[in-house]
Amino acid sequence: MSPPLLDARNVAKHFGGFRAVAGADLEVREREIVGLIGPNGAGKSTFFNCIAGDLMPTHGRIVFAGTDVTTLPAETRARLGIGRTFQVPATFEDMTVLENVMVGAFLRHPHRHRARQRATEVLEMTGLADQSSQRARGLGTPGRKRLEIARVLAAGPRLMLLDEALAGLTPGEIQRAIGLVRAIHAQGVTLVIVEHIMEVILSLAERVLVFNEGHVIASGTPQAVVNDPAVIEAYLGRGRQKKSAVP
Repeated sequence: MSPPLLDARNVAKHFGGFRAVAGADLEVREREIVGLIGPNGAGKSTFFNCIAGDLMPTHGRIVFAGTDVTTLPAETRARLGIGRTFQVPATFEDMTVLENVMVGAFLRHPHRHRARQRATEVLEMTGLADQSSQRARGLGTPGRKRLEIARVLAAGPRLMLLDEALAGLTPGEIQRAIGLVRAIHAQGVTLVIVEHIMEVILSLAERVLVFNEGHVIASGTPQAVVNDPAVIEAYLGRGRQKKSAVP
């Protein structure tokens, strides 16, 4: 079997005496979709940021595509093929939608003409082509979420880290966004998703890790972890056990 695309071992992150992540492992195979879930403060976002390079782990090792990236900055990881979105879309407000996506495209295509071509292709895929000349400040929440994904996609990632990319959307918008994520995956992009919306995890993830108090307390298929008593108690709450069970 070929080595995993991402291999994170015993990753921990301490802030003074507080252990936000207390030694977590994550192995992701090429073209896999993995979800990270857990209650607020569970450590999943801190772990996610260690993978992305926005935080350096206190200890542990992170290997991506055979390269040890544990201490490499986020921009170097991006060049290697790790792309990430942010919970709050980091748009350039006074730039057009097209120009925003070109920022991502410039990572692989330094010449303006080719970057523009790549950005235009991504805008078509993400459903933003009709708004390409609009200023980013004029987009609503669904458009901003798509723009965040589009800019990362334009950079040509092998691994895309989605940080609550579907939060704040209506049920109809969530379904359209799930379709977009599936289309991205169909292009060969591997995905790690941090998400609170269980509908998203159940629809997309092949495997799920559940965090609680800095530890991974469960790992398996979405159906298995949602019905795990420890997960129901820690993440969903005892009172929702019957309602949340998946047949």
